This record gives sequence, C-alpha cells and structure tokens, in this order.
Amino acid sequence: MPTDPRQILSFMSPLPLSIERSESLAVAHALMRQQKVRHLPVLDGTGLVGLLSMDDMHLLESMPGVEAGEAKVEEAMTPKPLVVRSDAPLECVAAEMAQRKLDAAVVVDGGRLVGVFTSTDAFRALAQICHQAECSQAVFHLSIETSSTQVFVTA
Repeated sequence: MPTDPRQILSFMSPLPLSIERSESLAVAHALMRQQKVRHLPVLDGTGLVGLLSMDDMHLLESMPGVEAGEAKVEEAMTPKPLVVRSDAPLECVAAEMAQRKLDAAVVVDGGRLVGVFTSTDAFRALAQICHQAECSQAVFHLSIETSSTQVFVTA
C-alpha cells in the first residue's frame, strides 16, 4: 500500500538507534558521534521514556560538577517527548513541533519505535515540497557581514 507523500513516514529517519536511560552520557556521546545523529530515543527496557539530544547533553555537561562519564542519560533527557504515528500528517507534526519549539518527534506505531522525525527531516520535506511547487527557480545570494550571515532569496 503506497504511503501518502505528506505523512511523517515519507520523511522520518527510520529505525532509529536508541539508548537505555541508565547509560552514561559518555556512551551516548560516542554513539551519536559514531552514527552521526543528534537525537536518541531513551528507553527503559522496551518502553519509551524520553528523548536525548546533543543540546540536552551539552546543557547538562556545562553545569559545574557534571562529568560525562558519571552522568546518566536520564539526567539529561527530555521526558515525555512528542510522540506521533508514522501516518501523522506532516503539516500537523511540523506545526506542533514549531508551537512547542521542539527539534524532534519520536515516531511510534503500535507501541513500537519506528523512527524519529527531526527538524532536518522537516527541512528536507519543505525543500521537496517547494521543489514540486516550482520553488527550485529561486536564486540564493549570500552576503556575509561581520558575525552574521544574511540570506536573500530572489525569484
């Protein structure tokens, strides 16, 4: 059965890695670097209990007295992450993520972890939709001033 191109399934990162809540941040860091990911669903056995992001780890590690080798994933994770089904409409998930200022949603079907939908996936979806709508004609001009980059789009 073909999937609707506007469902999360069409853009999510499938079969994500996960990590146990009791693992150390050092293990999580190594796994994220090795696999080149920025988000890990956090499990307690087989149940989803949170989402760990690189930002979460950096925030905790920046606190005085915190050692990555000793701190546990559960100390840095975001509990109760946004959880969506793979057939959820892209626009609904993106709107909820924007409203809550989230970088990722965990995709679960029938109680089983099947993917992660990240802001990078959302940008990829936007680019694909824009391309389909003939937005690919846009020309990007980059102007670098002092410490910021400005992007101007002209048609």
